[in-house]
Amino acid sequence: MIDGSLAKSVFAQYQIELSDGQLAQLDRYAELLAEWNQKMNLTAITDPEGILIKHFLDSILPFTMVPLAHGASLIDVGTGAGFPAIPLLIWRPDLRITLLDSLKKRLTFLEAVLAECGLPAQTIHSRAEDGGRQPALREQFDLATARAVANLRELSEYCLPYVKPGGMFYALKGGDAAAEIKGAEKAIHLLGGRLEKSPVYSLPDGSGRTLVCIKKISQTSTKYPRNAAKMAKSPLQ
Repeated sequence: MIDGSLAKSVFAQYQIELSDGQLAQLDRYAELLAEWNQKMNLTAITDPEGILIKHFLDSILPFTMVPLAHGASLIDVGTGAGFPAIPLLIWRPDLRITLLDSLKKRLTFLEAVLAECGLPAQTIHSRAEDGGRQPALREQFDLATARAVANLRELSEYCLPYVKPGGMFYALKGGDAAAEIKGAEKAIHLLGGRLEKSPVYSLPDGSGRTLVCIKKISQTSTKYPRNAAKMAKSPLQ
């Protein structure tokens, strides 16, 4: 489905090295995404080049800008169709990945992708705010990621409870995230986080992106996360 030579050249632009085996895994992932998307709503991007750039490159590129320790544990909160976690796992198979989503049929799709591509990862069926209160998940991960799930203020409340003190939360945002970051500063502090940096970059089609890097510096109060209704009614500000 994906043009192998195009994929190699796109990743090479950003000094990202992928073996033929890894490119084959991404190709199979793309095929499954297109196939399953006919039965359920996984993505609006279905053309091969769009999947390559706006899903696969978009999932891997930001993590070339930050250190990822070998064997780090990572939870992808509200993973949806598996972005960024599954492309990231293909690129960095040493990572210990957990995929969390509230919709069981999406997890069924992800389990099919993992099986077809020979990838080890755990899947968890849970709402983000419920999972963040479970002792088996709370403050158990070196890293948390989320891509285009919610406003950064609420997203921090969903995700920081999963991160160990000393770990990192990486939020993948669009290019115009400055106001959103400013509006989330108090929430990040209340949740035990500290904004480290927010590099802005672009995809080959010119789409702007921001990687918001938040370090977990202290434990999150047991008051958080609240349920979605309380977050909407009384945002942290």
